[in-house]
Amino acid sequence: MGIVELVLLAIGMSMDVFAVSICKGIETKKATLKQVMICGVWFGCFHFIMPMTGYFLSSFFTVFINKVAPWLAFGLLAFLGVKMIKEAFSGEEDETKPGFNFKTMFPLAVATSIDALAVGVTLVAVPVQVIDATNIVNTVFGCLLIALITFVFACMGVRIGNSFGTRYQAGAEAAGGFILIFIGLKVLLEHLGVIDFMNNSDVLFGLLVPFAGSIIGSALVFVVKKELHESIKLIFTGMAGGIMMACSMWTLLYPAILQGKVYTASIGFIIGIGFQYILDKAIPHTHVFTKVDEGPASKIGHSGRVMLSEMIHHVPEGMAVGVIFAGVLNGSGDVKVAAAAAVTLGIAIQNIPEGAFVSSPLWSGGEEKGKSFLMGVISGVVEPLLGIATIIFVNALPGTHLFIMALTGGAITFLVLEETIPSMHTGDHSDKGTISFAVFFCLMMILTFAVGV
Repeated sequence: MGIVELVLLAIGMSMDVFAVSICKGIETKKATLKQVMICGVWFGCFHFIMPMTGYFLSSFFTVFINKVAPWLAFGLLAFLGVKMIKEAFSGEEDETKPGFNFKTMFPLAVATSIDALAVGVTLVAVPVQVIDATNIVNTVFGCLLIALITFVFACMGVRIGNSFGTRYQAGAEAAGGFILIFIGLKVLLEHLGVIDFMNNSDVLFGLLVPFAGSIIGSALVFVVKKELHESIKLIFTGMAGGIMMACSMWTLLYPAILQGKVYTASIGFIIGIGFQYILDKAIPHTHVFTKVDEGPASKIGHSGRVMLSEMIHHVPEGMAVGVIFAGVLNGSGDVKVAAAAAVTLGIAIQNIPEGAFVSSPLWSGGEEKGKSFLMGVISGVVEPLLGIATIIFVNALPGTHLFIMALTGGAITFLVLEETIPSMHTGDHSDKGTISFAVFFCLMMILTFAVGV
């Protein structure tokens, strides 16, 4: 293993630390230089100790690494993530806890360095060869480089997270909690062999990008000074509808028909319509622009019903990203990474207005900005979770891939016809929504076929 491979390995190992450090910055009111350095030292030291431990005790630690450590990492990260989400919902101010003491940092450092144990074992089979010295000296050098790069990413993460978290408070903390849970689930799925995330980091990235779109859109509530103008609402609505209809037609239905059988795709499409119809009737929700309440009677308040409305939107979107990346992973349907990236980008872009469609109306209706942002963030959480669930299902039953693509296309089509298009005709400027729909439908079509499906 040369210097280039070693640096790339270290960067890859630092990504979980970077994400967790952002979460630490989010939950800290004002991160001092000392706290930033403490966080970097914790993660950096463990990313030196763990691979060296794995290197020296590889034969004894193999069973532990393979069977116990992933479950430990998942448990620690899930516990800490749930705790962050609970604190975000409680609305209580934490004035004394710095969040960088031994009790807080030790479990995080252990959980995020579990994979470093495995890396230490692999260094026995693939030794570091950077300097003209013995294997042990090269290994120490390699582990020190990994620790240094991890230290840098940890410090950067705390600073970035603190800058974001001090502005967006509860919503940012909730997002950080969900990210911790997601990382823990990633580690567990790697261990179970369901998804080879270590060799397919583009899949992890693809599952999180649409969620990032929801966060950005929800954060617009902190930027705008008043409720979105009617024309802007219509343009955003048309943009979201055009992108989603293009995804349904060209990225999901068209490949399902072209590579499979039209009858199978038709059945999947109809079942997808029925699936989304059942969700629409079974879950209480409020369409924010048309002011229409749907679903059974419930004691859920207006804010919760608006959030549930967007959650229903995100169900087929998460499935769409999942089924596309499932094709990348198992080769089913000859789906290219570039095509999956196009779908991911398209859904992430249209998630920006969808996130705003939760936070902005809630704020203008009297909710605090922090809570409005939080509700928008939570509405997008279902996407990465359903993306994972869809990948697991398709990998377990690869013959269903094209059928699930058609089903997802039907579900998205139902959403566009049932809500998006009616929402584009609620005011005196409906032509703007229609034009926006057509423009973004065309742009998404070009993007899809430019990279190939």
